Amino acid sequence: MSEQVVQIGLPSNLFAGKTAVITGASRGVGRATALRLAEGGADIVVNYLANDAEAAETVEMCKNKGVGAVLAKADVSEFAGASEVAKIALERFGRIDYLVCNAGVWDGAPIEDMSEELWNKVINTNLKSAWAMTKACVPGMKKQHQGAIVMVSSTAGQRGEANYSNYAASKGGQISFTKALASELCPRIRVNAVAPGWIETAMVRPVFEDAEYHQSVIDSIPLKRIATTDDIALSICFLLSDWSRHITGEIVNINGGAVLCG
Repeated sequence: MSEQVVQIGLPSNLFAGKTAVITGASRGVGRATALRLAEGGADIVVNYLANDAEAAETVEMCKNKGVGAVLAKADVSEFAGASEVAKIALERFGRIDYLVCNAGVWDGAPIEDMSEELWNKVINTNLKSAWAMTKACVPGMKKQHQGAIVMVSSTAGQRGEANYSNYAASKGGQISFTKALASELCPRIRVNAVAPGWIETAMVRPVFEDAEYHQSVIDSIPLKRIATTDDIALSICFLLSDWSRHITGEIVNINGGAVLCG
């Protein structure tokens, strides 16, 4: 599977003069979002945890679009790490306008076999990081006229996922966190979430090595295709932009019709 790009360009002034912080931006949805925001004119803060080479590549790809971009290596599941990312953004660009909480891990087990370590790993990476980054970035965001936050949740947070109860709990927590923050931070900062289903990323490709299972997943999706990272990135950009200026507290489902919910 390849991470195909939709052949539609964003206006170069859509995010001009703004700064966006994206967690987990070395690859996958994070990288795709960083590139689209850069295409729209935003300066980019690329947060990542371990993959130096891929993160540096993301930064260079953003710079090639004519914007500023900087690396911010940190474990954002800890508030100290999140604070360092916010500090880098403010020192380099002097402002924070957008935050995309994308850092995540998909790892599970049957409940009777799930260790406390595995539970904490997933909850902290997916949910605690959203809290830490929001807490770290909101003071800077409040200094701007307006801003926006997008949480990258999942259909698992809406319907659950057998043998991944930790992941489902973390993503469901992001959804409730989104709704709470939307009312708390208005009117200056809008907060929304996206809830993707299956996405063509490195994280899930091992599962699709079974061609029969891969096809069964496609058959279960009414639109008969699996989302690309760019599909998710474009929806995130919509929620960050003034195109959605009257939308807050919403969960945008990006699943090809596989999960129909409000």
